[in-house]
Amino acid sequence: MDQFAALTAFVQTVECGGFTQAARRLGQSKSLISRQVAQLEAQLGARLLQRTTRKLSTTEAGQAYYQRAHRILADLAEASAEIGQLQSMPRGKLRISAPMSFGVLHLTPALPRFLESCPELEMDLALTDRFVDLVEEGFDVAVRIGRLADSSLIVRRITPIRRVLCASPAYLARCGHPQRPADLAHHACLGHLEMGSSEWRFLTADNGLETVRVSCRFRAGNGEALRTMALAGLGFVYLPSFFIGADLRAGTLVSVLDQYVPQDSALYGAYPHGRHLSAKVRVFLDFLQTAFGSAPWD
Repeated sequence: MDQFAALTAFVQTVECGGFTQAARRLGQSKSLISRQVAQLEAQLGARLLQRTTRKLSTTEAGQAYYQRAHRILADLAEASAEIGQLQSMPRGKLRISAPMSFGVLHLTPALPRFLESCPELEMDLALTDRFVDLVEEGFDVAVRIGRLADSSLIVRRITPIRRVLCASPAYLARCGHPQRPADLAHHACLGHLEMGSSEWRFLTADNGLETVRVSCRFRAGNGEALRTMALAGLGFVYLPSFFIGADLRAGTLVSVLDQYVPQDSALYGAYPHGRHLSAKVRVFLDFLQTAFGSAPWD
């Protein structure tokens, strides 16, 4: 007996409600489908289907076997689809969500060579700092920064993201350097609306975490806006270095408390559970890995 063919015949018979409909769906004869199911029952030593002149239904054993068989066939189909996709060229439309500042400063400048390498691919890029529901809003993949805890997504860690606490030389000359995280409670700080702007986390002497409540005179939902305010001397910002790397090198911003800043942030590519890793998503994740490397960068 062809086990795969028998499983397929049984599952289709249950889902179609009869041998005739299953045979039509599979493009085979009714007698062949009936014989395959009978052989399967004989091999298992259990009746799977209850047959009457009017209808066909599963027995208790048949229902339990159907659940397992359906899952097995679905897994095989998914595996076959994945292998086929791995061998195919990326094509169609790729819908990407990415953070605004990272997208403008780093992702978009790198995209021309990606599109040149995938001539059959179209792209929609949505740059936003709000949380995006990939399934609800129809995105194939998201570029995300931070610590991800969303179990509904499959994620690939692309590279570490270095975080920095810094202020302008003018602000530090006017207000002084903090010596420990708790000192920030007495300083002006600039907070991100989406990142718990009034509570900042720091390392303790024993590598634990300490939360410091800070006073944020200015808050914004965009890192570039916070950078602008910090350069103007309005207070401390707590940002990934890709926003401010050039400013740190130029000395227009100065980092402080480096030994207390936890480096637990990263750049991720994420896509929804339950979807095949399509060729277009796979090559985009590979591109992110190549473009942004495996070490902290600015």
